[in-house]
This record gives sequence, structure tokens and C-alpha cells, in this order.
Amino acid sequence: MVEVARCAWSLAFPGLARQGNHLMRRDLDHLPAGKQRELERVLQLVFDEFNDVTACASASRKKAGRILKVILYGSYARGGWVDEPHTAKGYKSDFDLLIIVNHKDLTDRVKYWLQLDDRLMREYGISGTLKTPVNFIVHTLGEVNDGLAHGRYFFMDVARDGIALYEADDTDLHTPKPKTPEQALAMAKEYFEEWFPTAMQRFQLSKIGLVQGFLKPAAFDLHQSAEFLYHCALLVVTFYTPHVHNLGFLRTQAERIDRRLTYVWPNDNRKQRAMFEKLKEAYVKARYSKHYRITVEELSWLGEQIEELGRVVHTVCNERIAALENQCNLRGTAIAGT
Repeated sequence: MVEVARCAWSLAFPGLARQGNHLMRRDLDHLPAGKQRELERVLQLVFDEFNDVTACASASRKKAGRILKVILYGSYARGGWVDEPHTAKGYKSDFDLLIIVNHKDLTDRVKYWLQLDDRLMREYGISGTLKTPVNFIVHTLGEVNDGLAHGRYFFMDVARDGIALYEADDTDLHTPKPKTPEQALAMAKEYFEEWFPTAMQRFQLSKIGLVQGFLKPAAFDLHQSAEFLYHCALLVVTFYTPHVHNLGFLRTQAERIDRRLTYVWPNDNRKQRAMFEKLKEAYVKARYSKHYRITVEELSWLGEQIEELGRVVHTVCNERIAALENQCNLRGTAIAGT
């Protein structure tokens, strides 16, 4: 597998890859040598863990599972990443990867990608082999092309700025079809009007549970409020959100689109980090585990942070909607003047 990964990595450098009607970059010359070596290691882990999981699969379709593309997107693809873990508001950009596979079944994160998730976290947080955290999403080629055909900003940004670290063949992505400003505004408003009130309803339910002493249901409702807020921000700004309940994963995705979201959760000490972990665990354990414990004080603190998260998400979404309204007004003025 090491040889396969090395071969795959060697494809990442020579020139440009044809991608629909535009060129997808393959060069990483803008990254320091250390970051390039880290990405080489990450790509090797992607293939190692994927091959281990699919080798154990019983169905022939699963055994024939393939990774079609691995694309680096986000700040490390565009430039402008941040690597300041030791500053007062310490922040470190992730490597953001889009893994494209050849079958819908293979996008199941629990069945096929938990092993990779665990390996990447261990090599970053324990062994220190990786100095940069890694965030990845998995989609089929059809899902990516559908996102491009429907003008979803997230996939359009990936197609425009992404760097192909690996490509199994020359299969093209579809040419992006951007929405008109009017279509984009209507969609952003629809997402905001659906997700933000729902998030706030769950927040109110958590407050009722806290007053009544229903601590585990209150924890679950707080998790749902935070999850819906992150989905709201992602959908309004990018027209895309991953179909997961993992709050840490959603948080990372959302913080990537607006740095203000990064500062919602204090990260000053182990106790604060542990309380966020309890919130993450509430989606399953607050409902099903008799061992899950959370105190009134912990719930009160988490409630304050989620209330702040709601304020920031409301600001981010309204700024986005206002920008789209401005685009519509400018377009209307231009049309009227012709």
C-alpha cells in the first residue's frame, strides 16, 4: 500500500489536470516543504485505511470500492492559512480534503471512515507525526457534479481553488453553473428561515429541561441547537452542509467559513474542552447511556456558549443575505440602465 500511496502522490505535482472546462491545479509549490511532506503522509493514510476497510468487505461492490480523487481545498489550497497555536487566540488551519469515491455506500462515515478519522487524530494529537489537523469529507462524483450543476458555492469553490492530490483517471467534474443573484438570495433566505428558528426552539427546550431538572434531555436539546446553528451557517453561506451529527466536525467546517465562529468556544483550560466534549457526546449518550452525567453548572455554561453561537450565526447569516440583496440591487440597476 505504501507503494500505491507514493505512486498516487507522484501524480500531484506535474503541471495541471484537465477538469471540465477549466484547469484544476496539481502543484503545491506555494506550501512550505514541511506541509507538503505532511500532505504526503495524509494521502498515504487515506489509502492505507480505506484499503484495510474495503478489503474486509463481503459484497463484491464494496470490495470494488475505489477512491477516484483526493482534492485539497480551503485555506491551504488558496493560500492564507493560519498556523498560530501559541497566540492569545491560538488558531491553526486544518488541511481540508474532499475524497471522491465511486459508490454511494462508500460515503458512510461510520462504516468506512472512522478508522481513518481515528488514525489522523492519533497522528496529530498523540504521536505528533502530523503537525496540522486534518478535516475530510467524502462524496461520490455524482454528488459533487450535482452540487456544481446546482450552483452550490462550496463545490464551486472546491472546483475553482482545489488542488488534486490524487486522480485515478481523467474523469471530469461538471462545469459549475452559478445561480443568479436572485436565485442565490432566495435560497439563502429559505435556509435561514428554516434552520435558525428550529435551532432556537431546541435552545428554549433545553432551558425548560434545565429548570425542570431533566438534565440529560436538556443536554440533547443543547446539542441539537448547536448542530442546527452550524448547519444554518453552512447552508446560508455555502449552500452545503455535511450530513453528520458530529458537532466537532460541523464546528470545524463552520469555523472555516467565518473566523468569528472560532471564538465562541473558550479553549483556555481542560475543563472547558471537556464540557464541549460532553456536548458532542450528548447526541447519543444523553439518550441511550445510563452512564452519561452532566451537571446543572455544566449545562448553564454550555447554554451561555450556545446563546453566543446563536448571536454570531445570526450576524454571519444576515451579513450574507444583505450581501446577496446588494448584488440583486446592483444587477437590477445595471439591467435598468441598459
